Amino acid sequence: MERRWWVIDLKDKVLGRVATNIATLLMGKYRVKEYLPYKDNGDFVICINAEKIKVTGKKEESKFYKRYSGYPSGLKFIRLDRMRKEHPERIIYYAVKGMLPKNKLRKRRLKRLKIYKGEKHPHQAQKPVKIEEKIWK
Repeated sequence: MERRWWVIDLKDKVLGRVATNIATLLMGKYRVKEYLPYKDNGDFVICINAEKIKVTGKKEESKFYKRYSGYPSGLKFIRLDRMRKEHPERIIYYAVKGMLPKNKLRKRRLKRLKIYKGEKHPHQAQKPVKIEEKIWK
């Protein structure tokens, strides 16, 4: 099976809608005749302009990401606007991770997701195909 490479420009795209489409590409669900839920036959996805993604409503101030160090009182909360300044790639990563099925294939599928801040990415040799606007509407 040959895996394809896709490029998605996240500029002015809504986070949840893009995350579901990226998860579909990573799982290979759009390949109707080849898709099996227990097989990993998805594609590579390159996301550019991660810092320019949109969120709807008041999520910029009210959405929190949490992490736990394992030590007592080691629970940390980071708001979405701060995460956008420091690590905008993680916003997309966590959204796509939540959209994928919670099984042994999730970690392997997430390795095929490449997220970058700006326009440039180091995967030109793979000849990725840019996804058109009409697919995401």
